Amino acid sequence: MARREFLGGFELLVLFALVGLDDEAYGVPIAKAIEESSGREVAVGSVYITLDRLEDKGLVRSHVGEPTAVRGGRAKTYFQITSQGLRAVRHAQRTLIKLWQGAPQLKGGSA
Repeated sequence: MARREFLGGFELLVLFALVGLDDEAYGVPIAKAIEESSGREVAVGSVYITLDRLEDKGLVRSHVGEPTAVRGGRAKTYFQITSQGLRAVRHAQRTLIKLWQGAPQLKGGSA
């Protein structure tokens, strides 16, 4: 990922969800984690599009699991955050904390 490139909001949500899930996460649990945290409905298709983009940037990696009878012989694609992805999440966290601390109207209020 280019040094000056910013991650989009949904990209960050997907990365944060991956950090919170086990190393073998796939689209549905990622979407559910974002829905539970945000209170908003998430289309699984948008999660996969975002995961593909994050994989192109080197922030996640994927592998295909074993086919299962439950899925009609189809296999799931599992995703893991890479060390580069973890660094990007930590950088985003630090940036958001600094911005938050610099905005007094966000401190302690209930807006």
